[in-house]
Amino acid sequence: MTILHSIILGVVQGLTEFLPISSSGHLNVFPWLFNWEMLSDGMDVALHIGTLLALVIFFFKDWINLLKAGYKKVVKKEDSNEGKIFWYLVIATIPAGILSLILDKVSDMIIGDDINFQMAIIAITLIVMGILLYIADKRSKSTTDYEHISLKQSILIGASQAIAAAFPGVSRSGITMTTARFLKVDRESAAKFSFMLAMPITLAAVIFDLTNFTFDLPIILGILASFITGVIVIKFLMDYLKKGSFKVFAIYRIIFGIIILGIYFFR
Repeated sequence: MTILHSIILGVVQGLTEFLPISSSGHLNVFPWLFNWEMLSDGMDVALHIGTLLALVIFFFKDWINLLKAGYKKVVKKEDSNEGKIFWYLVIATIPAGILSLILDKVSDMIIGDDINFQMAIIAITLIVMGILLYIADKRSKSTTDYEHISLKQSILIGASQAIAAAFPGVSRSGITMTTARFLKVDRESAAKFSFMLAMPITLAAVIFDLTNFTFDLPIILGILASFITGVIVIKFLMDYLKKGSFKVFAIYRIIFGIIILGIYFFR
């Protein structure tokens, strides 16, 4: 893969990993659309390392406070919202991890390496999830904030991540934010909880796939591009959702999915 392609895909990863529009969908569509070399497993790991670092940097203080509070809750029996949230995140990650491994294997068997079939699936999931995100965001009230998310809500939001592992184009952030909105979590809190959930499962996925990772210049530049773009996008989304809605992302998903379907049938 060329240096230019690596940088472009790094920017694409940073833009789409945190917005609810599917990074896996875009990373598969771009090479298919422009007849580039398809994304290697090593480059895929590299791009996720970049966005994982973006999460670590942006939410570093939050995670330090969560870890301290989680420790105090168990060892010193000190109750706090941060201690509660920490253990909710731990509990929610377990079923997500197990289901993701299972559904990922099932997806590989069903979809396989047929790139055209993958594009059709991506287009359909972009559209379907766009519709669901629009409905969830428009009809659901915002009655729960980040500090008051319940254990039941945490588990449901966490488990929903597994669907993204099964179907490319669903979007991990998209499905978690959609589920959170259906459960009446406010928009900003839905995004933050989604990002906090993303860190452990992304870290596990990166570690699991490290055997496919090798250092070279395109890899390094891809990591750097996804990291810088990722930090900017997280900041943008957290600020935007204080007053904005998910409507624009839902509409984008639907339009992009229709375009992919059109190209698929034309080709």
